Amino acid sequence: MSDLINLLPRDKHDFERVNELKNLDKKDLIKLLPELLVWLQDINWPIAREVAKLLLTIPQETIPYISSVLAGGDDIWKEWCLRYFVMELPNKLRQSLQEDLERIAYRPTKGEELEEVHLTAQEILMD
Repeated sequence: MSDLINLLPRDKHDFERVNELKNLDKKDLIKLLPELLVWLQDINWPIAREVAKLLLTIPQETIPYISSVLAGGDDIWKEWCLRYFVMELPNKLRQSLQEDLERIAYRPTKGEELEEVHLTAQEILMD
């Protein structure tokens, strides 16, 4: 695993490592999921959208981590996960996040309302 850790982006401009990760075997990429998901905390980081696309290559394995983010307290991170990962999932895979989406859409926390995460969840549910 320590060899794999060395493949992770070192900073928000590390496109070189992100591009190298695209060639990594899926089973190794899956081992890096928690560390990669962190890059979606701020979609304004230059590599964030590329990391989101990378995570979409292993959607079933990423979904449980996304579910954990959606159950957490970082409302901005939730928004970016919904907008740049969940929205891009095929409907069949979105089904596994249905409970999370419905809770955010129809019973949002104050923070989710303030950041309008509930509106994004509603948009996904209508799609």
